[in-house]
Amino acid sequence: MRFQHYTLPILLTGLFLYIFSSGCISSKTSLKNVAVEKSLLWEIQTPGAKEPSYLFGTIHIIGAEDYFLPKGTMTSFEKSNKIFFEIDMAQMSDMSSLMGMMNKLYMSDGKTLKSLLSEKDYKTVVDFFQEKGMPIIFFERMKPMFLTVLTSGDLDPGGLKNGEMKSYEFEFMEMASQTKKPTGGLESIEFQIGLFDKIPYEKQAEMLINGINTTEEGGNELEEMVKVYKDQDLEKLASMIESSDSEISGYEDILLTERNKNWIPIIIEETKKQPSFFAVGAGHLGGKNGVISLLKKQGVKVKAVKP
Repeated sequence: MRFQHYTLPILLTGLFLYIFSSGCISSKTSLKNVAVEKSLLWEIQTPGAKEPSYLFGTIHIIGAEDYFLPKGTMTSFEKSNKIFFEIDMAQMSDMSSLMGMMNKLYMSDGKTLKSLLSEKDYKTVVDFFQEKGMPIIFFERMKPMFLTVLTSGDLDPGGLKNGEMKSYEFEFMEMASQTKKPTGGLESIEFQIGLFDKIPYEKQAEMLINGINTTEEGGNELEEMVKVYKDQDLEKLASMIESSDSEISGYEDILLTERNKNWIPIIIEETKKQPSFFAVGAGHLGGKNGVISLLKKQGVKVKAVKP
């Protein structure tokens, strides 16, 4: 796979990870109603399906030294006939399609970063990106939430190219390619980009400033998120996201709940057709409105895969 084909999807998947990790870790976080075991890998047995399918919780971008596959993952992958992601990763190799969506990254109505920020905050943004060798002129009209991805060195797309970072989605996509397994998506890239039109630009700009300040203050939110992920604690991840201090507070329905509910009928339909492997962000799995709970409510048997 050629890295340049994946710059846009890295920004998208990295964006979701950043939002769920930046500001979502709080001393107020509680673990009420813990409902699922600690596991990233789950077996799905849908009524009417002849064979089980599998659900895997990813963290979209992670340091190479922290990357791991729980026991049973490769066997589950091999048993599956089709691999599903939040967005079909195969779509990301179509550069003409990606270039056609570039205009969706920019704000409408002539809005610019300068018009959204105070003079002080705007200077903070300009100085931050200037230090990274990225003049603000290239980003002046870009939706602030896409720029938020670039505020964390841990989410630097260049890290994937030099091997310092890994993406579970890209790794599974490579495995699917090597084994000639077809892939699919639970939603389109157009849909994901459109989600951010539902969040006011002013709020997005606020998130951007918070992201820069957190980075410059040496915040370790992503580090803690990775630690919880490696512990395979889906309920704690859900609690972090649901915290009142979360960066996405007030937008959980748009970014999480509604999407989870949209995925359920697709997952059920596809698992009836053939054994499938679903790789989605781990933040979507736990909690009362998580994919695991919602599948169970539809009569699907879901159990943790243990070695």
